[in-house]
Amino acid sequence: MDKGLTSADWSLVQSFLAVAETGSLSAAARKLGRSQPTLSRQVHSLEHSLGVSLFDRHARGLKLSETGLQLMPMAERMREGMQGISLIAAGQSTRLEGTVRITASVFASHHILPPILADIRREEPDIQLELVPTDTSENLLFREADIAVRMYPPRQMDIIARHIMDLELAAFAAKSYLDRVGRPTTVEDMMDHDLVGYDANEMIIAKMRELGWPATRELFAVRCDNHCTYWELVRAGCGIGFCQRSVGRADPSVEEIPIELRVPPLQVWLAAPQAMRQTPRIRRVWDLLAEGLLSSEG
Repeated sequence: MDKGLTSADWSLVQSFLAVAETGSLSAAARKLGRSQPTLSRQVHSLEHSLGVSLFDRHARGLKLSETGLQLMPMAERMREGMQGISLIAAGQSTRLEGTVRITASVFASHHILPPILADIRREEPDIQLELVPTDTSENLLFREADIAVRMYPPRQMDIIARHIMDLELAAFAAKSYLDRVGRPTTVEDMMDHDLVGYDANEMIIAKMRELGWPATRELFAVRCDNHCTYWELVRAGCGIGFCQRSVGRADPSVEEIPIELRVPPLQVWLAAPQAMRQTPRIRRVWDLLAEGLLSSEG
């Protein structure tokens, strides 16, 4: 057993963890960006080197065996150690070239970041950019991303954060919808219109109630939690919805409803691990991101 553990390659342990956490070879392959046959060979190779069975095979996928369950905590600590080594080593790089991985919400990745990243590429052609659109929080300390663009202050330890700006929110509707049903001039008028809201997410309802507006889920004629799809529903004429003012005003198909909402703005933060923030290429992309975000709102 000890000999097998000593000779086990980290990539094999990484494959084991991915399969254990996803429950299937196909999902693990997508997570690691490898092929399913490769994942299968690596898991079998690890089992052979250790002389144990790590998974019980079922029709619905793979389930950790008793031995696999016992090895999980050690494998997770091994992952943390490898990630720590990678983080410190990457932070020592002095080259203004290489790859910078950026994560942001799906909406920001679609509507805000593309022109900013295009400008960064023009400024620094030797720096390659990876954009990870996701509405979940990527773990910066595990190097799931080098820089995060977030709408809230980071709470992780060992993270450097900078508040870049506040994004004003406003109500918008498709011009075709307003031409058909009329343009509201007060909050009361707006409440009589079709409204586009969230489905399971109660954020809009909670904000409206804070402002003293009677809001229930049934108030919204169309509901969707995906922000990009939500905005497309507004653009298509499903009703009045809410969006970042700069994004809405840049869209000729919609019209801003001239009503003061008194809704708190969205905060925009940049975040990066302390160990990586001083890496020249990451520091450079950080500065250009901050500059581009500020310009996009102006």
